[in-house]
Amino acid sequence: MHLSQDIKPISYLKAKTAEAVSRVTDTQRAMIITQNGEAKAVIQDIRSYEELQNNLAMLKMIIKSERQIREGKVTAQEDVFEKMEKKYFG
Repeated sequence: MHLSQDIKPISYLKAKTAEAVSRVTDTQRAMIITQNGEAKAVIQDIRSYEELQNNLAMLKMIIKSERQIREGKVTAQEDVFEKMEKKYFG
């Protein structure tokens, strides 16, 4: 993070919204918006946001899978393939 470039007061956002959007899009770095000296919001380009959301979804699936393994809620690979074969190939 480049603090001098990536943290801006809300007055900057109000005055230069298009420039802020261009900057986060071009650099793919989030911009932190402050109000009264306190961080209040983050502006992020859509590609980075989508990637972040996809990564979070993947982590949630991993956590759920690990929990199911610990709880013994697993199916042997052979059983899965056998069920698929019966379902799709009769």
